[in-house]
This record gives sequence, C-alpha cells and structure tokens, in this order.
Amino acid sequence: MASVEQVHLNEPHTPNHNAIGAFNHVLPQIKHEIVRSRKEWDKHQPKMWSRAAGLSDEQLVGFSIEDHLVQVRSGVVSYGTVIFGKIRVPDVSDDVGDGYIHVRIHDPPNRGKEDVMFHSILTLEGEKDADGHPRLWRAIQPQDYPLEFFNE
Repeated sequence: MASVEQVHLNEPHTPNHNAIGAFNHVLPQIKHEIVRSRKEWDKHQPKMWSRAAGLSDEQLVGFSIEDHLVQVRSGVVSYGTVIFGKIRVPDVSDDVGDGYIHVRIHDPPNRGKEDVMFHSILTLEGEKDADGHPRLWRAIQPQDYPLEFFNE
C-alpha cells in the first residue's frame, strides 16, 4: 500500500468526467461504508459523527457525485491510481459551516472504471490533551480542511 512519501498528488481541482465516473462506480459502497462507519463509531465514540447526529442515514448519504463531489486529487502508484475526493453532505451545515466527507478510492491500471474500488473514509482522531487522550473526533470535515493523502 502506498504511503504519503510514495504518492505525488496533483493539486486539488474540480472533478472532471473521469473522476465523476470513478466515484459514481463505487457510490453505493461509499454510502454503505459511511452508514456502517457511523454505526460502529456510535457504539464507542459518538463524537466522531456528531455533526450528523440529528440526521437519518438517508439524509447523511443524500448526496450525488455530480452535485456534491466538489474537489479531487489523484496520484499514480505502481498498482494504479489513488483518487481522493471531497464530498459535500448537503444536510450538514452548522456553526462550523458546511460538512464534507473525504473519500479514497483506487483505480487499477488498464481496465477503465469497471474495476474502481472503494478504499476508505477519513476519520480523524487527534489533538491530544495533556494526558495523551484524543480530544478531536471528526468524520465530517469543515470546508477549509484540505484534501490530502490519507491511508486509513
């Protein structure tokens, strides 16, 4: 699996036709994994998905790629292309602003979008307190959080 040192990502940009096609190919799995992730995190750390606390599963994943994939970055690796996308969640807007989910997908070489695979969703645990315990839990990012490499 690639690391941040091995992947040179292009600059963040609006998605083109190929990126929209790739994300649409795995859209059902992206939505499934978002709902699954929230259910799992809610068992032991509900703060992770707290920005979506009042939303149903349908509202949480009520986005389309054409309308809500706002930014992408990609980089070539020996086993294909890794693609990162920033998807706006239309029903998340609070005192922090609009909410975005960062998604990583993988496109193996030479077969078009038919073999594009979902990889992961960015979930942040960090900014530790004086005792070393995380005090940041965030799966829905603010607009100004940069779309960068992640390997979860």
